[in-house]
Amino acid sequence: MNLKERLNNGERVFGTMVRCQRNPAYCIMAKDAGLDFILFDCEHGIYSRETLHDLFQMAHAVGLTAMLRVPMLDRESISRYLDAGAKGCMVPMTETAEQAREIVRWSKYPPIGERGYGSSIGACYYQTGLKSGDVMARINGEVLTIAQIESGLGVGNVEEIVSTEGIDAVIIGPNDLSISLGVPGEFTNEKVVGAIRKVADACRRHGKAFGIHGPEVLQEMFADDVNLCIHTTDVDLLRSAMSDLKQKMIHFRRNG
Repeated sequence: MNLKERLNNGERVFGTMVRCQRNPAYCIMAKDAGLDFILFDCEHGIYSRETLHDLFQMAHAVGLTAMLRVPMLDRESISRYLDAGAKGCMVPMTETAEQAREIVRWSKYPPIGERGYGSSIGACYYQTGLKSGDVMARINGEVLTIAQIESGLGVGNVEEIVSTEGIDAVIIGPNDLSISLGVPGEFTNEKVVGAIRKVADACRRHGKAFGIHGPEVLQEMFADDVNLCIHTTDVDLLRSAMSDLKQKMIHFRRNG
């Protein structure tokens, strides 16, 4: 089963966000480590489309789902990255049902959306001679269309957002959410926790996947709600590993 089918089947899937790694071998490492997906950050990270294309293709080759957070809500940012081979897109600062419909419009092929069809491209791994109808149906069944809710307005409109046909999942962005609610960085503030609870409950009612890209305290608090499990970034992972390495080397010298 693909990642979307696994979520629909009630499974939890696990992944991380990537902001600086450009070597396709990173996809091999992620798969070997047991991750189900990686999500490339094109809102705050800096990636060229060519680089992402190569990363998406390597991910597919090793059986890892590669997705991205797009820089903005427009056709080029969504459709062209999916054409390069991404199997999902997350749109930051989704706040209204109209925006949710626009995300679906450019991420799904007809009859669900209006994404333009191209044959023999990265999205179908350069296979030729395929029937367009079959390809569109298959890809619609694979691509995860994710609304990222990270503002008070988005939380207020969550019912309309998650009930939009074609929206498959919601991921909370706690940093911007806490800022929007007037308590920047206070992730356990009752305003933030209450807002996240409202989104989690809406996702449960509408059968949509739910995730939080935020600190461990929130991951633990909402562990029973999260099934699209995404945590930390490659930057934090590398910094943490290097810090641990130094402490080990210091320990060796003290005990040598």
